[in-house]
Amino acid sequence: MRNWERALSVLEALCERGLAAEHGWTLDTELLPPHQQQVNALENQGLVELACREDRAELSALESRPVRWAARLTPYGHDTLTYGCSRPRAEPPPGEAAPDRQLVELIPSQMAALRVFVGLTDQLRVPPADGLAEQVRTASCDHGIKRWRLHLTQEQMGSVAYGLWLHRMTGSAAEANRFGREYGVVHSPARASDEGPPAADRLPEVAGAATVSTGRP
Repeated sequence: MRNWERALSVLEALCERGLAAEHGWTLDTELLPPHQQQVNALENQGLVELACREDRAELSALESRPVRWAARLTPYGHDTLTYGCSRPRAEPPPGEAAPDRQLVELIPSQMAALRVFVGLTDQLRVPPADGLAEQVRTASCDHGIKRWRLHLTQEQMGSVAYGLWLHRMTGSAAEANRFGREYGVVHSPARASDEGPPAADRLPEVAGAATVSTGRP
């Protein structure tokens, strides 16, 4: 376990025990001595507050026993833990994407449309595919070619096509057309039945593009 992972695990333990206790402190009986030493180290970084003599006296009265050590998160420790649980994941180096994922490079206008799409997750009847919002949040930008890099599953590729189709239907077709040309995926809304969509619902065909159909909600 790397140092930052170990630190996050200690902060998480303090947070859980602090929330479980009405007074918000983690007491000496709740952590083993090695973990207490790790907490002491985190105090030096401003992430943890150790109970002073007055605090320990109050805790001793509440616990009806001597409390010799207690700790709790500082606001900085709380925010470090919150950020650490949601920190951007290291993306695979070029050419080393997971076998079930494809490297996708989006131009800024496509990425802007995709951000709107994932931002509406709670309001859409056909929400973005699982994990797509995380990919959008952690995407990196190659400023040399002005492309946003994501590693997507096939399901997420279809979901991107749907988001760009919504963008197309409300103003600009360029983003969806480009995605279809480059990755062979376009969205075509299908009826809930197996009869397929009416002609009026079909997107103009993109040469060489596969079609991903999503049923209407």
